[in-house]
Amino acid sequence: MSECTHDCANCSSSCGERTDFHEQPHELSKIKKVIGVVSGKGGVGKSIVTSMLAVLTNRCGFSTAILDADITGPSIPKAFGVHEKADGSDDGIFPVKTKTGIEIMSVNLLLENESDPVVWRGPVIAGVVKQFWQEVIWNDVDFMFVDMPPGTGDVPLTVFQTIRLDGIIIVASPQDLVSMIVEKAVKMADMMNIKILGIIENMSYVECPDCKKQIKLYGESHIDEIAAKHDIPVLAKLPVVPELASQVDSGLIELFEGDWLDDCSEKIISMLAT
Repeated sequence: MSECTHDCANCSSSCGERTDFHEQPHELSKIKKVIGVVSGKGGVGKSIVTSMLAVLTNRCGFSTAILDADITGPSIPKAFGVHEKADGSDDGIFPVKTKTGIEIMSVNLLLENESDPVVWRGPVIAGVVKQFWQEVIWNDVDFMFVDMPPGTGDVPLTVFQTIRLDGIIIVASPQDLVSMIVEKAVKMADMMNIKILGIIENMSYVECPDCKKQIKLYGESHIDEIAAKHDIPVLAKLPVVPELASQVDSGLIELFEGDWLDDCSEKIISMLAT
């Protein structure tokens, strides 16, 4: 055994002194920044937000990728209209590229039929997430977005421990219950020493097509109070847009229009300078 340098980040040994268990990506991969998109519960639009952020950074000329870690509920391929299967070689697995060149890897790109359920236990699912990180050959990626499964269970823990994230974005909705759910996600990130870039509130309102008044479908939001409590910025408040949902269902997310996330994408892009 070689002498310990106490630099756990560049060591593959599992000795008693080890404090960093992050794994290295595939040796042929080149990934600059990795951002996790998380939610404390399902059904808040986390995958749509992930897709939109990837599209926006890609439109700005950056090489972008999505690792779909939501193994039991993969929706990224459908949003981008990708139906082909992932290929590979003796070196590793190749991600599939969308129409505009975004690299994606999802379990749906490996299943025989897209509608086949993933009936696997937690350790197997966690193992697949690790494979997506370690065995997929990601090309020269400026920004990778990890679409995380909801909650604070086994798979999110695996992602936090396996992938060295540069930060996470929490996606929430305006319901009162969400204040407690968001706090759980915040506390988990703090426990894992993961930087929280901010919160995005989805389904915040619907805009009247005639008078442009914002109608709060779920009542008044408390997201600003929650964010202030934890000293986290609110990056955006997204409206309910039927056209956007239609584009996702049709696999045309890359054609979406709207400036709701422009400030958020600019903040993400500024990370490259740090």
